[in-house]
Amino acid sequence: MNIDTIGYNAGLVWNALNETDALGLRQIKKITKLKDKELYLALGWLARENKIAIAEGEDAKDLIISLA
Repeated sequence: MNIDTIGYNAGLVWNALNETDALGLRQIKKITKLKDKELYLALGWLARENKIAIAEGEDAKDLIISLA
């Protein structure tokens, strides 16, 4: 996987989050159809650019992601 692919996937995640207030990891994965590794790399990209906020879900097993 190259940096262009990671950036593209980050755009998919950003667009999914832009449509709503916040999403869980499973929801983002379902919407974007990304594999786990692709999703985590994209989230890392967005986090590094301070574009997202990350919070624990109610069951502490899920993360809730929203745009910063």
